[in-house]
Amino acid sequence: MSGVVDIRDLSVSFATDHGTVAAVRDVSLSVAAGEVLAVVGESGSGKTVTSRSILGLLPETATVRGAVVLSSKDGKSERNVATLSGSELAAVRGRDAAMVFQEPSTALNPVYPVGWQIIEGLRAHGKYSRAQARAKAIDVLRRVGIPDPEQRVDHYPHQFSGGQKQRIVIAQALVLDPGVIIADEPTTALDVTVQAEILDLLRRCRDEFGTAIVLITHNMGVVADLADRVAVMYQGRIVEQADVKTIFSAPQDPYTRQLLAAVPRLGTGTARAQERAGRRPAGWADSAPVVEARDLRIVFPGRMRKPDFTAVAGISFSIRPGEVLGLVGESGSGKTTTGRAIAGLTKVTGGSLKVLGTEMNGVKERRFRPVREKIGFVFQDPASSFNPLLTIAEAVAEPLIVHGRAKDPRAARPRVDELLEAVQLPKAYGDRFPHELSGGQRQRASLARGLALDPELLIADEPTSALDVSVQARVLELFDELQRELGFAALFISHDLAVVDMLADRIAVLYRGKLVEEGTGEEVLGAPKHPYTRRLLASLPVPDPEQQALRRAEWERLRATD
Repeated sequence: MSGVVDIRDLSVSFATDHGTVAAVRDVSLSVAAGEVLAVVGESGSGKTVTSRSILGLLPETATVRGAVVLSSKDGKSERNVATLSGSELAAVRGRDAAMVFQEPSTALNPVYPVGWQIIEGLRAHGKYSRAQARAKAIDVLRRVGIPDPEQRVDHYPHQFSGGQKQRIVIAQALVLDPGVIIADEPTTALDVTVQAEILDLLRRCRDEFGTAIVLITHNMGVVADLADRVAVMYQGRIVEQADVKTIFSAPQDPYTRQLLAAVPRLGTGTARAQERAGRRPAGWADSAPVVEARDLRIVFPGRMRKPDFTAVAGISFSIRPGEVLGLVGESGSGKTTTGRAIAGLTKVTGGSLKVLGTEMNGVKERRFRPVREKIGFVFQDPASSFNPLLTIAEAVAEPLIVHGRAKDPRAARPRVDELLEAVQLPKAYGDRFPHELSGGQRQRASLARGLALDPELLIADEPTSALDVSVQARVLELFDELQRELGFAALFISHDLAVVDMLADRIAVLYRGKLVEEGTGEEVLGAPKHPYTRRLLASLPVPDPEQQALRRAEWERLRATD
């Protein structure tokens, strides 16, 4: 036996209405005790199917061939998961192997306290008194870094932040001390600062608990930070497998090289910004800003006797015609609230905000309606921003119909086809529904809808956060091309500094509703002045194991001085 998990010649296929689909083909993998194996690849490569087969979490339509041998942590027993019955699988799950899911909000039950949900796993695998189970739940919450675990054990999921919810899901996985944890994209939706803390926690799971980790991710910075070995998957097969340093320094397979080349890196945006600046007409710096905020304040009134919440606390910035301003900061910093205020979706409560010459403080909808036509919006999650009952063509045509540029979807179709081709989608995709497109294709369709009215200003709120690196690279290149071609000004909201560096002319850093730093990418990312910006930069994992080790040391030093 070569490890805690030993996968041999695994093939998984699914029966569908359109015939059999092979998801995984002849995969062989092994994970040793206390080792972190990263399985990387884009969506549809088979990495999640492979990881779920370790716990037997595949649907009934799946046909599994090969062996998935799982050893207990003490090494006394081993079982082939592929041949286990339902009750035998229930005994293995949680005790020998546990799963940390991508989205903690859906993994946790909203109607039960988190302590109850951790205790439920304990009760399924042993005889614990109520007091013993509660004590164990409190202990594991403390070990994953939840403050005041004695009180918080009785709180509900909605009372925790995104990062804390991810810690609770990890606590659920750790409570029975399994030999291996399968972490499926555990940091995808998290801010870089929270992501750094979760990666630190997973590292401690390996070091303190001796747990092996199978890490499923598309973030190559996370791989460089945490993994010991890497398996690269493409179209259901493993195309390359090596230790982490070899994968990054001397990748062998063309697909691995392509994957690493697609990763956005800090420092690449300076040349692009200078090139854009060189194309601007004389006197551009004196032109009237498209957006101008002066001491902008946005306060949400408190309810149920709670005090008012200040989301944006007196910030000032401007965006000139054809300029891209990157707005960065963690969740709760006020980035999305600022973007929504510019789009007229959130009320301004103090200071001044001029958008295309219109003052937003106290503006009436009738007066703002003609301005709204000149603003495009690209949402973070195109899956939830598209109406699932409308075809892509109907969804892209919506702004044209609402603003009277077309009578109905049929009349708008020539313009829609033009837009789809501009975002590199075949016009035939207009007849498909949102669920029939991949994540990257939906995000391109969302960009087409944002550009439908030829906006002077485009607001893009985290438009690439959920995409694979290769898909993200294509969407970012497309955004850059379209911005250069059409010349719209843009507010690009993101928590990924490398992405913002690639696209933005200037970067503004928000922290707890205040603007703490602003300047070019070279100034903000090359020589940050504010401690928060320095912490944000140190939190960002880079796709280079040696460089990342230095950054992690810097992050730990900064955290210790907080």
